[in-house]
Amino acid sequence: MKTRLTIYDIKELSSKDSPYFFSRDTLKFFHQRMADFHVKKQSDGRYYIYANMRDNSGKIVGLTERYFNPETNKLEFE
Repeated sequence: MKTRLTIYDIKELSSKDSPYFFSRDTLKFFHQRMADFHVKKQSDGRYYIYANMRDNSGKIVGLTERYFNPETNKLEFE
């Protein structure tokens, strides 16, 4: 496995358990793109991923946040 995962790696690895999280329709609903996601490796080995959510006018209205666990290939809330 790579030492550093990208958001595209995380999308592929988590697709079995979270098939809709990165779907085109989900991203479109929150006015996001894959390139909007940031990935930060944590000291416990997981990856913190986040991206701004926007409304129709482009105003930031929230934040999508998850932890990706590379041991289980699952997205976690904490």
